[in-house]
Order: sequence, then structure tokens, then C-alpha cells
Amino acid sequence: MMNNMDGFGWAPGFGWIFILLFWSLVIVGIIGIVKGLSGSSQNTNNQETKTALDILKERYARGEIEQEKF
Repeated sequence: MMNNMDGFGWAPGFGWIFILLFWSLVIVGIIGIVKGLSGSSQNTNNQETKTALDILKERYARGEIEQEKF
């Protein structure tokens, strides 16, 4: 005789579906976290780092500094 305290006694044929859904959500969550963390670090690596000469050229092109200072 099976009572309601034996696992999924209320739905013995469908208990595996809930377990499958639970683990699917756990796996999707882990993948999302990993992609989120790796994506944020890729954005910082893709940014070009400007050298002092690049900044100087930009300021000269905008007219902020004269040719003598350049």
C-alpha cells in the first residue's frame, strides 16, 4: 500500500517530469551564469586601449592643443 509520503505518491507516473524540469532549469541557470560572467570579461578585453600618442593625436585633431605642444 502506497501513501502520500512515498515520494511522488500523488502522481506516480509523472514524477520524473518534475525531476527533469528541475534539473533542466538548474543546468540552464548555470549556463546562463557562465555566459554572463564570460561575456562581461570579453567586453573589457575587446575595448581598444589608447596609447598616449593616440590621445595626443585626437586632441590635436580636435584643436585642443597646438602643433608646438604636439
